[in-house]
Amino acid sequence: MNVISCKNITVHNERTLALTDVSFDVKKGEFLTIVGENGAGKSTLARVILGIITPEEGSVTIDTAVRGKIGYLPQQSSAQRDFPASVYEVVLSGNIGATGLIPFYSRAQKARARGNMEMLGIANLSKKSYRALSGGQQQRVLLARALCAADEVLLLDEPTAGLDPLVTKELYTTVRHLCDEHGMTVIMVSHDIAAAMKYSDRILHLASSVRFIGTPAEYEKTPLGASFGTEDSNV
Repeated sequence: MNVISCKNITVHNERTLALTDVSFDVKKGEFLTIVGENGAGKSTLARVILGIITPEEGSVTIDTAVRGKIGYLPQQSSAQRDFPASVYEVVLSGNIGATGLIPFYSRAQKARARGNMEMLGIANLSKKSYRALSGGQQQRVLLARALCAADEVLLLDEPTAGLDPLVTKELYTTVRHLCDEHGMTVIMVSHDIAAAMKYSDRILHLASSVRFIGTPAEYEKTPLGASFGTEDSNV
């Protein structure tokens, strides 16, 4: 079952062509990683899926069960890393989109926030200041926040940027666990092709001249993936 289908997506970014004729589907419970060279349109494609950018051509079809319920973890800025709030407050804020005009969180939303923190192993950090955490801990907090926004689909934009190899491995392992044990559908934008080959179900490679969509095993047989193996990956 496809939860997201992109057909012939074309987007211009100012005067340049950011994406041209991109088509792919994302299956329920799948871990799809979008890789490619800088400027290939990876983050632009993520914003198209979220509805932030409207393509000049093509369409995005999202299953009605998940429409408007995609948890999003954007690239983290330095200002966000220094956000003055407790871990629990940051995670709970993921429910803001569901509160409507009611300025308070429900008991169910609070329980959901605590449950996501337990699942990601950060419940013990509940009262700590978010800005006092390590980079890896902050990413787990933001992942728990995204899970509060949606419990079926996650879209992650370069979530391991700036993290050391050990923390990066932990994050990839956590995301893989969410797919395997909780049926989560995950779309991750990444520059780490070796990690994508190790943890993903499928890879979408965006490039100016060559494009690929398929499994890691299929990708490794192409010129794009031939130089990357999973055995030497530090994650």
